[in-house]
Amino acid sequence: MAQGGQPIFILPEGTNRSIGRDAQRNNILAGKVLAETVRTTLGPKGMDKMLVDGLGDIVVTNDGVTILKEMDIEHPAAKMLVEVAKTQEDEVGDGTTTAVIIAGELLKKSESLLDSDIHPTIIAMGYRKAAEKAQEILDEIAIDDIDTETLTKVAMTAMTGKGTEAAREPLAKLIVEAVQKVADDKVVDIDNIKIEKKDGAVVEESNLVEGVIVDKEKVHPGMPSEIKDAKIALINSPLEVKETETDAEIRITDPAQMQAFIEREENMIKEMVQKVADAGANVLFAQKGIDDLAQHYLAKAGILAVRRVKKSDIEKLSRATGATVVTNLDDLSADDLGQAGIVEERKISGDDMIFVEECNSAKAVTLFVRGSTKHIVDEIVRAIEDAIGVVAATVEDDQVVAGGGAPEIAMAKKLKDYAESISGREQLAVNAFAEALEIVPKTLAENAGLDSIDSLVDLRAAQEDSAYMGLDVFTGEVADMKEAGVIEPKRVKKQAIQSASEAAEMILRIDDVIASTGGADDMAMDPGMGGMPPMM
Repeated sequence: MAQGGQPIFILPEGTNRSIGRDAQRNNILAGKVLAETVRTTLGPKGMDKMLVDGLGDIVVTNDGVTILKEMDIEHPAAKMLVEVAKTQEDEVGDGTTTAVIIAGELLKKSESLLDSDIHPTIIAMGYRKAAEKAQEILDEIAIDDIDTETLTKVAMTAMTGKGTEAAREPLAKLIVEAVQKVADDKVVDIDNIKIEKKDGAVVEESNLVEGVIVDKEKVHPGMPSEIKDAKIALINSPLEVKETETDAEIRITDPAQMQAFIEREENMIKEMVQKVADAGANVLFAQKGIDDLAQHYLAKAGILAVRRVKKSDIEKLSRATGATVVTNLDDLSADDLGQAGIVEERKISGDDMIFVEECNSAKAVTLFVRGSTKHIVDEIVRAIEDAIGVVAATVEDDQVVAGGGAPEIAMAKKLKDYAESISGREQLAVNAFAEALEIVPKTLAENAGLDSIDSLVDLRAAQEDSAYMGLDVFTGEVADMKEAGVIEPKRVKKQAIQSASEAAEMILRIDDVIASTGGADDMAMDPGMGGMPPMM
């Protein structure tokens, strides 16, 4: 607006703004570009990305959420899709790439609907109806027969196409065993599965420890390196002379007083160590420091002690050994001690580590992951974390679906039938949603070097007979995924569709993007990625 040719600034100078269709186009474009970036990593034949940060640190991965976290993303709409991936990772642990490419495809399909003058809120309502119907279809096609073999197949499916390919079967068995050990009445707290990694060995040497591995060393060389039938004390207070609560000054007038003062300090430390020994403990894990003199007395008493142990490790040790974490040494008694068959310090790849093993009915376990190099072991750990998430979700939900794009094709087929029962323009949005779901099998085919159109046509035809028919990317043929052992938790698909549709709906409803000065300069320079003309 202008009065007498004089511009009136409503927003501060330098603020960038994009309105109406421009805002929608820019947001949709950002979503499409982000989805295209991670698309090539989907499936067993997916490729990896190498990400190099400003310090030169390298990450090589095909884990969707890791790629998106490591990328320095500026565009606000693209950041919303990164949140989709993070939510998927937190809720299930796998399916992050699937969630992002479905969201990207929903935005892409909405573009043609917007060009047909269909209002964004109508598209959003249609998407919401389709997402709700898709969840119902998932319930219909879910498989309920869950046993240990099924859980192993779920873990193997999650790890296929990642750095664990060579050893995915033994690793899958370790993961299933770990989840079953920490499961408490079908509730799995995956924080009780510790993953400790060390390079310098092949992945097949990875193993499951029924207990905890602490990446620390004993505090004194005079302490035993191995203790059988361990009685473990967990203390979160320091074994040091306490400082006074308030500033205090002690005046010493003759040397005898000084000597008495030093002796009293020594006796205090000796009493602390004696309390540990009197309780019957022969292993001590302290969350805080252990004084040099205390180390000497502990070594003389034959107690293996470790200091400055992480709080999370102390909690896992408590779960594994049954020990009670004691805050005040005066309260330590034999009842507070935990049990372990053996506690041993071992040198692994040049580093000392404490192994607490053979814990009876351990409710915390450790997966000790090996790999030949740092980058390889990091990627193996990412694959294992995904697999732990999906196995835990399967144990809790007791429901799985076939993989290989089978559920997406089944949902697309039934959603198209459902669209015919809806009147008005929302029908077009439901149809668009159905077509968007087909991006998953289409991408699987493309990444495997197959003809995506032929694969989709074959899949649609095969789905007339069974909802388990999916794409075998290794043979290029359509096969029964249930028979082939390609299985995923229902929760992965459920969460991916829910997150993707909600994010797409939110982005579609935005018709005005106002960016204050700061990170907006770069976007203003590039109108294709959200450049916004200043409002006057």
